Amino acid sequence: MAATSAPDPHDDPHRWLEEVDSSAVLDWVGARSGRTEARLGAVPGHEARHAAVREALEAPDRIPLVGQVGDHLYGFWTDGEHPRGVWRRTTWESYRTEEPQWEVLVDVDALARHEDVPWVWQGASVLRPAHDRALVHLSRGGADAGTTRELDLTTLEWVAGPEGFAKPEAKGRLVWRDRDHVYLTSAADPTGATRSGYPRTARLWRRGTPVEEATVLHTLDEGDLGLFVDHDQRTGRTLLRRALAFYAEQTLVLSDEGLVAVPVPESAESSAHGDLLAVRLREPWTSTAPGGETASWEAGSLLVARLDEVLAGTAEWTALFVPDERSSLVDITWTAGHVVTTTLVDVRHTVQVHSLAADGSWGSRDLTDALGLGMRTVSISAVDDHDGDDLWVVTTGFLEPMELSVARLGGPQNADADADVVLESLKTAPERFDASGLAVSQHRATSADGTAVPYWQVGPAQLPLDGSTPTVLHGYGGFEQALTPAYDPIVGRCWLTHGFVHVVAGIRGGGEFGPRWHRAALGPERHRAYEDFAAVARDLVARGVTSVGHLGCTGRSNGGLLVGNMLTGYPEDFGAIVCQVPLLDMERYHLLLAGASWMAEYGDPDDPEQWAWLRTYSPYHRFDPQRPTPPVYLATSTRDDRVHPGHARKMAALLEEHGRDVTYWENTEGGHGGASTADQWATWHALAWTFLHERLAGDRASR
Repeated sequence: MAATSAPDPHDDPHRWLEEVDSSAVLDWVGARSGRTEARLGAVPGHEARHAAVREALEAPDRIPLVGQVGDHLYGFWTDGEHPRGVWRRTTWESYRTEEPQWEVLVDVDALARHEDVPWVWQGASVLRPAHDRALVHLSRGGADAGTTRELDLTTLEWVAGPEGFAKPEAKGRLVWRDRDHVYLTSAADPTGATRSGYPRTARLWRRGTPVEEATVLHTLDEGDLGLFVDHDQRTGRTLLRRALAFYAEQTLVLSDEGLVAVPVPESAESSAHGDLLAVRLREPWTSTAPGGETASWEAGSLLVARLDEVLAGTAEWTALFVPDERSSLVDITWTAGHVVTTTLVDVRHTVQVHSLAADGSWGSRDLTDALGLGMRTVSISAVDDHDGDDLWVVTTGFLEPMELSVARLGGPQNADADADVVLESLKTAPERFDASGLAVSQHRATSADGTAVPYWQVGPAQLPLDGSTPTVLHGYGGFEQALTPAYDPIVGRCWLTHGFVHVVAGIRGGGEFGPRWHRAALGPERHRAYEDFAAVARDLVARGVTSVGHLGCTGRSNGGLLVGNMLTGYPEDFGAIVCQVPLLDMERYHLLLAGASWMAEYGDPDDPEQWAWLRTYSPYHRFDPQRPTPPVYLATSTRDDRVHPGHARKMAALLEEHGRDVTYWENTEGGHGGASTADQWATWHALAWTFLHERLAGDRASR
């Protein structure tokens, strides 16, 4: 495609809608949101859907997920009495009972009422080894920008005044080094923020001293993405993560001599534990051994070596995982004596344990059958990654509620043992919807270039196959994120129990088959993701599962960009579209909030050559007044400080200008997630599903 001139930044008549909090814009937002709530709220079945979603979100018999620190298990919990939630802790003995006894450490609702601020929980970190202080992270309305305060876990009082650590509201974090020192990163640092809006300076701050006197450890160039600090309180090792771009980083080890760069590819992800370093490759790499021998590794491989040998340039790398056409690495988990890898094979989870023997060799064994995964998704994490080998194991499937177990692996001396892992089931969530008569199946569609695209189908085991079944197709297709089976009571209650079908597509751009699957839809190849999604839609129609008039699609964030391209590029393939917290204006996305950090994924609109192909998948510019569009529901959050609400607002205004069927709703808080409390989430979900019932199911909407 020939290059075109760079876009004119002044030719957008709806640009004024990018002013987040102006009174004129909020009046515009309020009028449309009010109309949407009134119209969809009157659709039969809407109130029942709202109540069903809220009931599921606040169910007292949900599994209370926890993490161990010292002798306690800590977790965050929301319910009807605490919609903003409480941070609390209990003991192992109590947690194993049906009704654990909890000690509440922070009541976010009470704090929000006392300070008249809509605080939203962002997490906490406990000081080791004393376990008597915590850094508590909160944000206003769910924004990414947040504040941090120090909490005394013995008195449950905030540590106030000059003796307490507190970070003002901004993107960034406080990280414990020891009792009297924290690492500070803040986008509000005097050195400023990066172009993407993230911290560019890391400091060491000593208790009792003004923050202005905190020692600068490192400052990035403004054009880098951001600077982040990891500190291991047990080993005392500090790593600085210099994010150069979304898929490029440099890991710096803080030593007595200063910062030392880890000599691995900038495109790789590094993870340190004890004296080991694991490197996950995004691109092929050839390493050189001490004797001069070279070894070539494929993209998607996981390599491990001694950290001190890596820094000295004498490392001999061992591959713990090498992908093939059917597999990809999902995650790694460290324990005291093992490296545990979670992988996908044909978009199904598998788990392997890798152990280092006394002679320096690595042994591996597969735990997939022992964990009984089948078609379920698994999430693995260490109970205590330094002092034990137990694993938290969380499993879920489209029709199987979440189950929490502990897997006991034994020490590294059992690397070659054939004995199954000891699995203790701790808690199982009850069913939230009637799944009788429903089935899960896996299929493949053929994309425009002949690529086989996997997708999951959930719905009645016996379908009429006459195209009459309302069906919703969901996708994401970006940032190497894979979509795998998960139990969703909202989808179940709002859609599946009506006898309808829900489909999840594993299109290119995602991580279903690792880096190659992701790279296939980067930059100028982005259209492959949209061709894949359209191919799945057409396959559903060809198989008789549904028909265009009964087929809708949903997507959030990058998935919002995906379904925005269905709206303007494939409008004849869908009967309705739900587009939430989306990117839609690819001319200005890099100038809005965190948008500049995603140029490695999409491209640079300021470069005329890149704008030539970016424009081809910018829904805001791809809109053709001469071409019809299906009904669309657009939703965003005023407090989203990651993907600017202006994307959704401007698209709604453009569609309204041309008389199209557009429904718009904007939550006043919630950040990029879209909502902050169970009631807000119930509204968020119920409005969208009511819209889909109304447009795809017709007179069946009240069933």
